[in-house]
Amino acid sequence: MVDLLCRASLVDEACSFVQTMPFSPNPVIWRTVLIGCQKNKMLHKGEIAGEQLLALEPTNTEIYILLSNFYASVSQWEKMSHARKKTKEMGMKAVPGCTSIEIGGLVHEFVSGDWHHPEAKEIRHVLRVISEQVSDSGHDPLISDVLHNVADEEKGSYLCEHSERLSIAYGLLKTKAPAPTRIVNNLRVCIDCHEVTKIISKIYEREIIVRDGVRFHKFVNGT
Repeated sequence: MVDLLCRASLVDEACSFVQTMPFSPNPVIWRTVLIGCQKNKMLHKGEIAGEQLLALEPTNTEIYILLSNFYASVSQWEKMSHARKKTKEMGMKAVPGCTSIEIGGLVHEFVSGDWHHPEAKEIRHVLRVISEQVSDSGHDPLISDVLHNVADEEKGSYLCEHSERLSIAYGLLKTKAPAPTRIVNNLRVCIDCHEVTKIISKIYEREIIVRDGVRFHKFVNGT
């Protein structure tokens, strides 16, 4: 129930539900609340969720990563830096986004922001076309997903270079409709990439299947 409420951006209702549960919330519930607060930029309730998580699992480095992402989403850069410092002190290193796609029996792997692929020039061109078409559809980049203290325009560029988009662009480059595009991502797909992939599936009339670090996502005709 907490997950459903947070996904519907009903974070206040989710918090009220947590307070009335007949048992003590576990770490999974507080993580769900924290992620919901990140999505909806709710600083106070997000900090409460973070405090509860740390009280339950004080040595879990993943919590500091979640807090770092949360503070970045609400532009609390000093607190974000503190959380990242804690992850380094605890020996945790950031894992770059990596996505793979199989074309013609060969697996191609893309890392966010990495342009070492032999067909990088062609992929850039496809990405530019995609970005223009997505923008023309009325989509505004969800720059809160970019965890860097940089200008908004630069944040938009970061999003366009996420590994999921590089893989999808390569799939569109190398295959023709109605062939589906299937990619595998090591991390959870960010909110903006999720929305953009919906739009791409409609514009290019492609079924796009994404397996990320959490679940399968299927995009068909904009849904």
